[in-house]
Amino acid sequence: MNTHFRDTRKIDPTRGALTGDNTPNDMDRIEIGPTRLALAEWAVAGLELPDLQEMRRYRWQRLTDHVVARDLAGLLVFDPLNIRYATDSTNMQLWNTHNPFRAVLVCADGYMVIWDYKNAPFLSSFNPLVREARSGADLFYFDRGDRVDVAADRFAAEVADLLAQHAPGNTRLAVDKPMIHGLRALEAQGLTVFPGEEVTEKARSVKGPDEIKAMRCAVNACEAAMHEMERFTRLNVPRGDVSENDIWAVLHAENIRRGGEWIETRLLTSGPRTNPWFQECGPRIVQNNEIVAFDTDLVGSYGICVDISRTWWVGDRAPRPDMIDAMRHGHEHVMTNMEMLRPGVNIQDLSRNTHVLRPEFQRLKYGCLMHGVGLCDEWPLVAYPDQMVDGAFDYELEPGMTLCVEVLVSPDGGDFSIKLEEQVLITEDGYENLISYPFDPMLMGT
Repeated sequence: MNTHFRDTRKIDPTRGALTGDNTPNDMDRIEIGPTRLALAEWAVAGLELPDLQEMRRYRWQRLTDHVVARDLAGLLVFDPLNIRYATDSTNMQLWNTHNPFRAVLVCADGYMVIWDYKNAPFLSSFNPLVREARSGADLFYFDRGDRVDVAADRFAAEVADLLAQHAPGNTRLAVDKPMIHGLRALEAQGLTVFPGEEVTEKARSVKGPDEIKAMRCAVNACEAAMHEMERFTRLNVPRGDVSENDIWAVLHAENIRRGGEWIETRLLTSGPRTNPWFQECGPRIVQNNEIVAFDTDLVGSYGICVDISRTWWVGDRAPRPDMIDAMRHGHEHVMTNMEMLRPGVNIQDLSRNTHVLRPEFQRLKYGCLMHGVGLCDEWPLVAYPDQMVDGAFDYELEPGMTLCVEVLVSPDGGDFSIKLEEQVLITEDGYENLISYPFDPMLMGT
């Protein structure tokens, strides 16, 4: 007789029923999280783990408070990252970005309902803040065909009924990214729809203590993955058969090994393919004595985005003087702009007071000076002065905000680019650079 025994090995055998982040110490748990490799590295680094129960409660409270502050009956979100923020649950995240089958409603009294894939209502069961799990928010044509309007009407009626129960008399609803049939059906229920992205971006912009701890852990894991990618690059490029894709694959693999989730872009290029920037990595064989530049855009451990850019010189000869000059200029740009960061600074003043790139680097400069970061690149965006729209970001920095400070030094008509980026926490009296990854000493000329 064959008997099946459930594998009850722990994620971290040195701990008890819960891991250090206050989640089940069980390989079979529902919620995704860091691996034993990541936990071991964080222990060596002396990092304090987040309390995920408190992090989830903080996020839920932020959303609820922002709903109440705007006199809304509720907030309805379809964006999978807003769903992650509200519930900390995931379901086929990338597929969900172009096939919106999930939704979450946060009512003004805090009552939270998720609509998920009909065969997977259990995916949020670990979070007691999610009070109900339903299905039926899949309002895209591939799934519903010519009767999507019927599904939208049914879904909107459920939303209206919930709001009547939990915010009686209030028909003001913020919605982030509704499909067109969904929007029309909600309005047909007598609901007045407001932009939900304004609500969620503002709520997400200030991180709580446990979110900051989670970000420190995610940064450590990303930097460990970068070190493995750099080691691979420097060891193998001289052989003459290593492609950009080979290098980029190391970052993906090492991110996943630590419990990371995905990478949002393919921004790694080499040699002349670095200029102009925004070409995606491909099969080009990286040559000895060339630049390799990249932007991690990495969604890592705990679903936290780590957005670091570095440029390496890979070879046995010194880089050209114009490359060293561009690297130093870019480094000065980032470090000078970082010194402006502190609570109370107006975001538009960051644009007005920026370190100015030299004329030969102006045309191909990056699309922004800085941007928020959390579960992904987030609000706010800090534009260059010639791209700033007055009034678009007339807000002040607050403690707990996290920003990426970056630069692209790309000579107009040149054959290389320098890409650099740091991730920064706004503190009570200034800022803290969360990144410790070194800048390439060859390109720095040191």
